[in-house]
Amino acid sequence: MFRRIGNTVVRHPVWTIVAWLIAAVAIVATAPSLPSNSDESSFLPKSYESIKAADLQEKAFPSAFTPSAIALYQRTDGGRLTAADTKDVARITKELGEKHIDQVQKVVPGQPSKDGKYTMTLVQMDSKSAGQPEQADAAKDLRDSVKALTKGTDLEAKLGGSAAQALDQQESSTRGEALIGIGTFVIILVTLLIIFRAPILAVLPLILIGVVSAIANGLIAYATKLFDLQANSSISSILIVVLFGVGTDYFLFLMFRYRERLRAGDEPKQAMVNAVARVGEAIASAAGAVIIAFLALVLSTLGFLKQMGPALAIAVAVTLVAGLTLIPAVVSLIGPKVFWPSKSWQTEPENARFAALGRGVRRRPGLTAAVSGLILVALSLGTLGFNATFDLASGSMPKDKESMVVQDEMQKAYSAGAAAPTDVYLSSTDGKPLDKGSFDAYAKKLGAVDGVSSAKMTQVSKDGATADFTVTLKYEASADKAIDAVGDVRDVAHSAAPEGTEALVGGMSSIYKDIDTAVNHDYRTVFPVAALLIMVILGLLLRSVVAPWYLMASVGLGFGATLGATVWIFQNGQGHSGLMFMLPVIMYLFVVAIGTDYNILMIARLREEAREGRDPREAAGMALRHAGPTVAAAGFILAATFATMMLAGNALLTEMGFAVSFGIAVAAFVMSMFFTPSLTALIGHAAWWPGHGDRIEGTPDTAAPAVGMDRDTPAPDPSGRTH
Repeated sequence: MFRRIGNTVVRHPVWTIVAWLIAAVAIVATAPSLPSNSDESSFLPKSYESIKAADLQEKAFPSAFTPSAIALYQRTDGGRLTAADTKDVARITKELGEKHIDQVQKVVPGQPSKDGKYTMTLVQMDSKSAGQPEQADAAKDLRDSVKALTKGTDLEAKLGGSAAQALDQQESSTRGEALIGIGTFVIILVTLLIIFRAPILAVLPLILIGVVSAIANGLIAYATKLFDLQANSSISSILIVVLFGVGTDYFLFLMFRYRERLRAGDEPKQAMVNAVARVGEAIASAAGAVIIAFLALVLSTLGFLKQMGPALAIAVAVTLVAGLTLIPAVVSLIGPKVFWPSKSWQTEPENARFAALGRGVRRRPGLTAAVSGLILVALSLGTLGFNATFDLASGSMPKDKESMVVQDEMQKAYSAGAAAPTDVYLSSTDGKPLDKGSFDAYAKKLGAVDGVSSAKMTQVSKDGATADFTVTLKYEASADKAIDAVGDVRDVAHSAAPEGTEALVGGMSSIYKDIDTAVNHDYRTVFPVAALLIMVILGLLLRSVVAPWYLMASVGLGFGATLGATVWIFQNGQGHSGLMFMLPVIMYLFVVAIGTDYNILMIARLREEAREGRDPREAAGMALRHAGPTVAAAGFILAATFATMMLAGNALLTEMGFAVSFGIAVAAFVMSMFFTPSLTALIGHAAWWPGHGDRIEGTPDTAAPAVGMDRDTPAPDPSGRTH
């Protein structure tokens, strides 16, 4: 099949390129804009208690005041607020309400802090637009207005709250995307120039992947709208890296094999056909593993991951099609001039370092497997200290952003949980009015829960069937202690509810508690499904039921080593309280799926060498000699491009950038170069059972083809002509 694709594309390169350009223009011109949502509650399905509580609040207390933005005031000299300051705050609050800013429903004064140094203005916005771009716009207007109204006073004002966090997250994401895009571009360009010393070859993938990126983003926008998926600003940053990183991988897979075929004496166009025929299956299998792993995210209960899975799968699918059609078409048009001005493509270097590595693996496969395996196991021990954090907003932007400064100052000036109190909604099961006489005793039981600062009944619905008990925790909403405490609050709220009533616990800590439950569900569901499907692809590629097992075991070790190293660096080294809750899921999919690319490329080449008559150890050495440079180049570029995510300046992308880049480096430079080939050499012919991977039909044991030669390609004579 891949030979037919190569023949068609090489025979009609211009039509192939024109078809891609027409598709790009049509899709980009008609695609809808990609929405974004930063509201954590939107990530959860309706079945979770925190979401049920939010729905009940809207029905029972439609006019309940829930601040979306908080203006925090303090004196510029840091002293206690004076009577004049309090008067200025009252004026500012009144004038803010009179501005009638879009999305703003109510503006009311807040409570002063116990030390008298801070006070607040609370702003309520339309709850239906929580986390949407229009509330970020409203927050910008509010922030500008508050700063303008404080001019001429002794006050300093900062805007925080969920709407301000959405604004700061949006601005941080835009800056991060620009840095990631520039960093990715520079890394790919410089690395390809060093590898090939050919400017055309260095620039070409950036141009081609740019076209692919435009098409992929358009298709993702279509899918997001069609299936009503949630979107998040962090996805755009991840997409940039996936498209350019994976696209460059497939470009390198093809170009290294194209160069090898030219060195073997193939005519240029035939060299491209043979390259697609030989490496196409490995590229398709690698892409298939990534696509299936990403699609496994649709089994997630978190809306963010449900949207990210299909989006990344679409991106990789488009990249795969481009790798098998667009790239071969363009390169076949240019021919060997793509390597200009370098002449090194014409001959294979002698005493190449990868040939030496191959000889080492061939001679001592047992030692190689043991050493590389021990390194992975040692790093994996760090996973025992893993702890999750759940504040997606603060994780998605730097700590010096204004909304984050407000959050920190409020925790110091007020009770840590005051900024995001927990609400317990007690409702009668028959719709009749509640017995108000039981309220004090119920509130007392809630207040006695360990980790609760205070609990009181704050309002009753108009029909008297639902009461709202405000529970203030001692800890910030996303802290581990707050999440543990809200679990205890739930237990007491449910068990102590008077007969004929039921209780639902809402608020941010309750949402984080449910996210924790959802993530644990995903660990038990997404991980094994993705692993099983990748194993099926490996089995189909290798026609073996043995090799997929140890390949997935090695990838599992790579995942453990990556998570362990990330825990040691960020939790133990930098003192972080934990890693972002979604990091292990994302790391698993990127390291397992994309990291498997290199295993697939290496094992496919090893199988090819074995089928040409080489014994297992020799096949491992030759596979490392010829596939090693491709894996090293592709692994370095992909790891470096993911590392650019660390430039974004926020905890989520910094942790993700390090973890994925480290995991890919482990996959490329430890697993695929040493662990996998040495294990395969030790297992021998049994690795291909029940297939016949050890011999190409008609190839004699004693006369294996020349290294890198295709059995269906004529051998060159000394003059360079083919027979």
